[in-house]
Amino acid sequence: MNELLWFAFALVNFIFVMGIYKFFGKTGLFAWIALGTILANIQVTKTIEIFGLTATLGNVMYGTLFLVTDTLNEKYGIKDAKRAVFIGFFSMIALVVIMQMALAFMPHPEDFAQDSLSTIFSLMPRIALGSLTAYIISQMLDVHLFQRIKRVWKSDQTLYVRNIGSTLVSQLVDTLIFVPIAFLGIHSTEVLIGIFVTTYLIKILVALLDTPFVYMMKRINPIE
Repeated sequence: MNELLWFAFALVNFIFVMGIYKFFGKTGLFAWIALGTILANIQVTKTIEIFGLTATLGNVMYGTLFLVTDTLNEKYGIKDAKRAVFIGFFSMIALVVIMQMALAFMPHPEDFAQDSLSTIFSLMPRIALGSLTAYIISQMLDVHLFQRIKRVWKSDQTLYVRNIGSTLVSQLVDTLIFVPIAFLGIHSTEVLIGIFVTTYLIKILVALLDTPFVYMMKRINPIE
């Protein structure tokens, strides 16, 4: 069941990225970076079993961020791709600071949300530290690697090479940084290794799935 839902979930995410670009253009992609960064950091707190392996949920949403930066890099250049990376970085910092302050408020005796919010966002500083470190390093690596590959293979026919190639390398670096910082000591070693392996395998699958969407994004003429 999770596997079918995961593929549907990925498709919905990619369709929303295309939709926001179609209707809002480059501004929409910047908005998605902020939204996607926040949602990915919330979703990553949920652990699921998929394809018989243990994984965190935020991989698809996080993968859309690479789709967006690759699209910006391809159509508008490295300057706008870097701007998107920094928007995501700022969004993560704002999320952590604001939600930690929100949790500090003393809840009303009839409040029902504090425990649920605490369950999700009390882990946020550690997850955010891992995310911030992994995000800025891997995204900048992706942006520069994409441009370097593009200088060698410039044609539309090889767009998949720079999209998949830059994403696979940068996502490996991202996973190597994020998983130990976010989950070491929280999960057992066996689960931690499972999360690492599954996370990267799923990121590979997301990179392969988003390739047709990179081509479609390149051909979209936004309504601006």
